[in-house]
Amino acid sequence: MGLSFTTSTLALAAGLWLAGPAGAGGGGFPALGSVLMLAPALVGMALGQALRGRLPVPVFRRCFFIGLGLLGASMAVRALMLSNA
Repeated sequence: MGLSFTTSTLALAAGLWLAGPAGAGGGGFPALGSVLMLAPALVGMALGQALRGRLPVPVFRRCFFIGLGLLGASMAVRALMLSNA
């Protein structure tokens, strides 16, 4: 799963790089923020792998999916709040 996330992140970075400066509103690398946030994402992935090794698989899976559900709910609430504004 970690390899899948790394591969998709690299593919996204390549796509943003190929989009050119127009993607950032002019000048420079359009995904500088994405590149800067790659380090915390990789640290989080490493911590998740370490935690996965210490927790029983069902407990880790439950916590992982609860976290994903909360993230999705947060995104949905933000989208609804922005569409009503």
